[in-house]
Amino acid sequence: MPDPSPRGETTPRPPRTSLRTSVVWEVLKDALDRRVKATGAETLDVLDTGGGSGSFAVPVAQLGHRVTVVDPSPNALFALERRAAEASVADRVRGVQGDVHGLFDVVGRGGHDVVLCHGVLEYVDDPAEGVRNAVAALRPAGALSLLAAGLGGAVLARALAGHFTEARQALTDPAGRWGEADPVPRRFTAEQLTELAGDAGVDVGAVHGVRIFADLVPGALVDTEPGALEALLKLEAAAAELPAFHSVATQLHVLGEKRA
Repeated sequence: MPDPSPRGETTPRPPRTSLRTSVVWEVLKDALDRRVKATGAETLDVLDTGGGSGSFAVPVAQLGHRVTVVDPSPNALFALERRAAEASVADRVRGVQGDVHGLFDVVGRGGHDVVLCHGVLEYVDDPAEGVRNAVAALRPAGALSLLAAGLGGAVLARALAGHFTEARQALTDPAGRWGEADPVPRRFTAEQLTELAGDAGVDVGAVHGVRIFADLVPGALVDTEPGALEALLKLEAAAAELPAFHSVATQLHVLGEKRA
């Protein structure tokens, strides 16, 4: 059973308890803990841009924090409301319709301790503006969590699937796309993401590769081999901070702090 939290609730499991989110969740939880210690505030104000149905927002609220989710999809916000209610944190989760480009039409500037910008930069017209807005929503020394699709992971995946021309196309395309049928409009390298964060006024503290091995390992192996899932989780965590593996990660995570 999970350990009780200081408020008498159970400590939340990682979002979706999956390989896709476990590394980011652990990093984010540590960042929240550090921010609590730095501010002396037990409850933080967290903004989740593009937070959808609350796969991160609800677990963050279960830690005792107030979370505002900004998302353009009414259906996602409806699912968020339902998920928050089921987790008994509806009083700490607020969903508003909007996007990162029009962020300050729905939330205030400089009022958040932590901002999540996960799975957003791939789809916006101007990623630099999106990051600047996310940073502008932070209080001084607040934490920014960026998660975006990685270029190298897509190239490797297409090549391993035998689509060598598409792999080469992704490698050379300015947006990192492998063709017209590619559902992801844009991908990034670790250098590009850290540059976006730095230019927006963030001191980058850590970069993590996400889903380095998970998308390459057959699901049947993980599901049937005893102890395989736990071992793969540990491998992902061990490799996440190693720069050598960032270039083949499906996603890249950048964590930083807003300059005072």
